[in-house]
Amino acid sequence: MQLKIKDSFNKELPSDSNLENTRRQVFNAAHSYVIPKVPSNPKLVHASEEMASNLGIGVEELKSKEFLEVFSGAKVYPKTKPYAMAYAGHQFGNWAGQLGDGRAINLFEIVNNETRWALQLKGAGETPYSRQGDGLAVLRSSIREYLCSEAMHHLGVPTTRALSLMSSGDDVLRDMLYDGNAEYERGAIVCRVAPTFIRFGNFELFASRQDTKNLKILADYTIKYFYPELGKPSKETYIKFFGEVADRTLDMIIHWQRVGFVHGVMNTDNMSILGLTIDYGPYGWLEGFDFGWTPNTTDSQNNRYRFGNQPNIALWNLLQLANALYPLVEEASPFEEILNQYKTNFESRSLDMMRSKLGLQKKEDNDLKLINNLEDCLLSSETDMTIFFRLLSDYKKGKVENALGTIEKAFYKPEQIKGDILKQWKGWFKAYDQRLQMEEVDDDGRKEKMNLVNPKYVLRNYMAQLAIDKANNGDYSLIDDLFQLLKQPYAEQPKNKKWFTKRPDWARHKVGCSMLSCSS
Repeated sequence: MQLKIKDSFNKELPSDSNLENTRRQVFNAAHSYVIPKVPSNPKLVHASEEMASNLGIGVEELKSKEFLEVFSGAKVYPKTKPYAMAYAGHQFGNWAGQLGDGRAINLFEIVNNETRWALQLKGAGETPYSRQGDGLAVLRSSIREYLCSEAMHHLGVPTTRALSLMSSGDDVLRDMLYDGNAEYERGAIVCRVAPTFIRFGNFELFASRQDTKNLKILADYTIKYFYPELGKPSKETYIKFFGEVADRTLDMIIHWQRVGFVHGVMNTDNMSILGLTIDYGPYGWLEGFDFGWTPNTTDSQNNRYRFGNQPNIALWNLLQLANALYPLVEEASPFEEILNQYKTNFESRSLDMMRSKLGLQKKEDNDLKLINNLEDCLLSSETDMTIFFRLLSDYKKGKVENALGTIEKAFYKPEQIKGDILKQWKGWFKAYDQRLQMEEVDDDGRKEKMNLVNPKYVLRNYMAQLAIDKANNGDYSLIDDLFQLLKQPYAEQPKNKKWFTKRPDWARHKVGCSMLSCSS
């Protein structure tokens, strides 16, 4: 296995001079060198052939002993120096100080086909940033991260990727619901892949310590490798840099709202500087359409990271990044302009996104009212978001009397669609039909366009839990079934229509199927 190693982060940014792997505060450094823990009996559970190809790794090499050893952490690839990143962050709105890679170890960077990739093991052992943790991960959370990373990519959502999923052969003690009932679970390791894993929190760490020298070094490095089109470092470049990050972050959020994805832990240390979805913990897709839903048990009281608040949280997080970058510019107004522009851009892009979900190509003044009224309908009775929008593409212009029959499979309790709720839905479909009359595209053309933005298949929590339950019994077949299914989320896939269904009743309150904790 000949990898095209081209490290930059651990060569061009300041390293921790202390080489001991002990929990501590790390100063004047962007990372600490650390060796992954050797697993007792690693085994390959699954690997992404597509991601391997991007990295220059052949399909046959995925089954090699060397691949198993390197990407389980059992051996360090020649002439590389694994490391854990140092960063800080705001968690649930509160300053948390130094955080860092507590259960992630970066192996190396690969440049293949003129694209840079950083490879990182999650669950490979403790680091100086592990705090009270052991740096390990369990199979259930690793399966969720592995499947979701690749599923999001194929949905067209900006995201980190996943190369491989390994079982470690070791048991890991976890209190899954934080209720004092810790149990041993099977350990696992995911190899995560992204151009870089730099987060808002990397900048916050240096800024919080008034370490402007290293803040500048980090900003210049990030621009050099990931925003080279912005030019040489200067105050103007740093402002443009922030503007690009804000724009990419907004793009990511719009995609989340489009597919009904809820991240669950939008802390600033979980915000990618490239606008990628990063750190898949207690995430979930909306089952019933609900602006107030969060999958995170830790957030169940305040609902800070609920579906409808994700755009606002992204803006709040960008404000923290702006504060961190301020010492490089020493002017507040340029940052304020960009943050205000985010608000304006969100309104217009969100409206365009919803138009696309409804199959509307033209822009009409009453479109926002039509969308708001639809949201009221969706909230009037539990309605599956994914199924509703997918079935809506089957609606035929001029057939208002048949409209509810087109979408009725999206209702969890169809018997509730009566009285005022029925009247509300009929009124909306009448308005929708009138709006469609303004469009030039025919029903078939509209359906085709709608089905490109409204997925048929998403990784519902109960689906992931079924795969986890089987995997815990040594059967990994459902992991592959779901992996293949989610590579074509917009395709009809008649053979897989059993997955185009509402969450079953048994999963409504089952652990892992509705709410999840940060426990990994």
